[in-house]
Amino acid sequence: MTPREHHSHAFLYGGHDPGACCLGFAAQSLWMLGYPDQALEKSRKSLALARELSHPYSLAWTRLQVGTLHQFRRDSSETQEQAEALQGLSDEQGLPHHLAAGSILRGWALAERGHGEEGLAQMRQGLAASSMSPLFWRVHFLALLAEVCGRAGKIEEGLDALAEALRAVDDKGIGYYEPELHRLKGELLLARGPENSADAEACFRQAIAIARRQRARSLELRAVMSLSRLYHGQGKQDEVRPILAEIYGWFTEGFDTVDLREAKALLQVAS
Repeated sequence: MTPREHHSHAFLYGGHDPGACCLGFAAQSLWMLGYPDQALEKSRKSLALARELSHPYSLAWTRLQVGTLHQFRRDSSETQEQAEALQGLSDEQGLPHHLAAGSILRGWALAERGHGEEGLAQMRQGLAASSMSPLFWRVHFLALLAEVCGRAGKIEEGLDALAEALRAVDDKGIGYYEPELHRLKGELLLARGPENSADAEACFRQAIAIARRQRARSLELRAVMSLSRLYHGQGKQDEVRPILAEIYGWFTEGFDTVDLREAKALLQVAS
């Protein structure tokens, strides 16, 4: 990859550098496929390339992708760092969509770090400020809003956000993050009350099935963990332990990430 040779492509292909952009999407795809460490390395390369370019939009787009990758990894500190850098750059360069995206990512990171009300306010502001084009970004950010709403006890708001996201899946074929939408719906239904456990289980199983079809191992792991927690509460952990052991055993890297640490802990509890 030679940045100087392809420098003009930033002005030909959607206003941003295709090299940095493709590295960013490769990082996100690698995480989805179950390679969180390789994803992190690819994201570092995308950011390094974007910094070499004298093109603010390319850097803003890359910071959004890198921040999203850290959010996938549930690294709130790195997510917040990238989100704040994105906000500053977007404000300086007049990039309203990226500024809104930065607000949403920062809001999620703040909520993860114990500042729930401030984080939720930032996320609402970001979602209201922009239609989030392309649509898959809005689907993703609605999922993040639902996650934070669930933690804050605002169950109906979270379910409304997921309903909007799932309509985009049905109407526009946005399969991106679809397993996580169903998993989060199950979690919110459980939070609404134990009488919803059967519906929640159906959501978790749907999330697992879709993730397997997409070969989205990281999202499959999350959905299996949600099912495992449900079954553990019902005294049926032996029924789901083989499924959790199988998906956890598939991974060959990323064992320092939050998801894999939690999966290991669940396996130990179930044994």
